Amino acid sequence: MARAALNWSLADLASAAGVHRNTISNFETGKYAGDQEKLAVMRAALEAAGVVFIPENGGGPGVRLRKNADV
Repeated sequence: MARAALNWSLADLASAAGVHRNTISNFETGKYAGDQEKLAVMRAALEAAGVVFIPENGGGPGVRLRKNADV
């Protein structure tokens, strides 16, 4: 959802995070639980682009874009 909010392709996130796009695809489809280090750099890249991760609040975790995000 975070990638979609930015209208980023797999290649966009892979480039921003420095990970292979197959890693991202496999994580998104549930084929791969994710290496914590790679997940952290993907999250950091998304946050740098304006994504805000919302913790579980009764309705489940989610994302939104930061106000005035440069996207």
